[in-house]
Amino acid sequence: MVAAAQVPVRMSVAEFLAWDSGNGQAWQLVDGEPQAMAPASRTRGTLQGELGPLIGNHLASQATPCSLVVAMEVVPHMQASHNMRVPDLAVTCSDYAAEEAGLTDPELIVGILSPGNQAETWANVWAYTTVPSVLEILVLRTVSIGADLLRRRPDGSWPRERRASGSAPRWSTSTGARGCDAHLAPRGRQPPCRLASG
Repeated sequence: MVAAAQVPVRMSVAEFLAWDSGNGQAWQLVDGEPQAMAPASRTRGTLQGELGPLIGNHLASQATPCSLVVAMEVVPHMQASHNMRVPDLAVTCSDYAAEEAGLTDPELIVGILSPGNQAETWANVWAYTTVPSVLEILVLRTVSIGADLLRRRPDGSWPRERRASGSAPRWSTSTGARGCDAHLAPRGRQPPCRLASG
């Protein structure tokens, strides 16, 4: 209750970056309103822990300029001065000379759905589609094991709905897998995949 009373009603990105919640909890900025993030479930934490090294190791083996970033704020292009959303994982392929407070040019974004964060995650997905550099958004499900992949079309648009597709995602090679397989689920849980593409 004390932490809730300290939360400002509305703030800009600059104010959000300077703000200290005082409780050590993870926060994101949604349309100017600080939003406490749902604690990770065991399955969500396991997926993030296993998928991160798979992507990172693949990028390192390809001598690519791309790098994996974990739980760093992404600034959408819609209402950019009042939004900093936090995906579970992201891949960016740009260099930076100075330290950045938020990731402005990710190409792949990964969100992990758990019972406590579904509305938050899908709201963030739609915000990420406004970032011009984003090519794909992978959403992993932890209750009904599986994944949804949204892929930007060549004309820059996004699919209107998530729908089944037999195509493999461009970034599927990041996991050493084709599409979504056992590498994208905690040990012992086999995910049926559902991909959405253009």
